[in-house]
Amino acid sequence: MAKKESTFTNMVFTLFLVTLLASTALALVYEATKGPIEEAKRLKKMNAIAEVVPEFDNDPGTDVRKLGTGKDTLYFYRALMGDEVIGIAVESYTYTGFSGLVKIMVGFLPDGTIYNTSVLEHAETPGLGDKMIKEKSLDKATGLSWSSQFDGKNPGSDNIQVKQDDGEVDAITAATISSRAFCDAVQRAYDGLQEVKIENE
Repeated sequence: MAKKESTFTNMVFTLFLVTLLASTALALVYEATKGPIEEAKRLKKMNAIAEVVPEFDNDPGTDVRKLGTGKDTLYFYRALMGDEVIGIAVESYTYTGFSGLVKIMVGFLPDGTIYNTSVLEHAETPGLGDKMIKEKSLDKATGLSWSSQFDGKNPGSDNIQVKQDDGEVDAITAATISSRAFCDAVQRAYDGLQEVKIENE
């Protein structure tokens, strides 16, 4: 009987030791990769900002404004040339995508006109909803993508909805839900911008 108890104790001790070693290894890997992962995310965001606003000479990431809306938060990045605000990048979101969350960066000129857009995160259907990404819907003949139709529009005066909903936006073929979601995120970005009015600060 003592031998069985000894074997059980050894098994429990061995399992504990293996678990402890595995947990320690995971913690070390996490700590080693946390910094590079955060830096990669920061660079991706900065690249998206640079893509959606005119050329700037400040670091928009050092002066971030936030606005809680609905289920998530909008982030605002001012792009300056000298002391003049030449654009504002808004990190926006929607949960109305075919597969849920879609995050985009929308660049506005000071008058509220859309300068450019960029998709940050999505899980839409490949070959359909993912055509909201410029590279996925780029027409080589014209050099335009599906999202190019938003450039130059002002959500304050233009109807940023798909044409099926009496708006001005051509939906992605066979991906109306994804198209509606993109429109929703763009309108949310504009509405948030009007609320915080950071272009005048």
